[in-house]
Amino acid sequence: MYKSFFKRSFDFTGAIIGLLFLSPLLFVVTIALYFANEGQPFFLQLRPGKSGQLFKIIKFKTMNDKKDINGNLLSDAIRLTKIGSFVRKTSLDEIPQLINVIKGDMSLIGPRPLLPEYLAFYNAEQARRHEVKPGITGWAQVNGRNAISWQQKFEYDVFYVDNISFNLDAKIIFNTFKKLFSSKEISADGHATMPRFDDLGNNFK
Repeated sequence: MYKSFFKRSFDFTGAIIGLLFLSPLLFVVTIALYFANEGQPFFLQLRPGKSGQLFKIIKFKTMNDKKDINGNLLSDAIRLTKIGSFVRKTSLDEIPQLINVIKGDMSLIGPRPLLPEYLAFYNAEQARRHEVKPGITGWAQVNGRNAISWQQKFEYDVFYVDNISFNLDAKIIFNTFKKLFSSKEISADGHATMPRFDDLGNNFK
């Protein structure tokens, strides 16, 4: 009953309340990123949702678009702005996704929506993460965030799919707030954020 009905009501109500409560903060961050990113405070990108259906995710833009002499984007570490680093550390970059939740593209809680090109690299078990809507936060995020391996992330995602309940969602929300202002686990060793899944080859196939 919770998964099929109450979870959507919980998502919609929570997202509306969240946007209203955080609107002053959203305004300040939008203005700061507007100047840091030359008029582009938001970042829109296609991501796969439930059943792999693509939707446009909205996030605060934490990296600029600087390129090398060959026209290729510079590394994440170089493009990450000072204000962007703060926004990322405090997870403020995720707040605009409340709009995706209201639209029904996402849930407050679920597996994080990854890049569309990763779809080709999942094995059958990992692909089960798309049996539910993606979330702003999830079981993997409160159990290591970007400091854990892709394999561990996917195991946590599938665990969530198999164990969705109000109690588990409440636990994830509680632990998300505990980690909200911690700078730990925002990046993998040797990376500004997280290495691409396909950069690791087919080790998890």
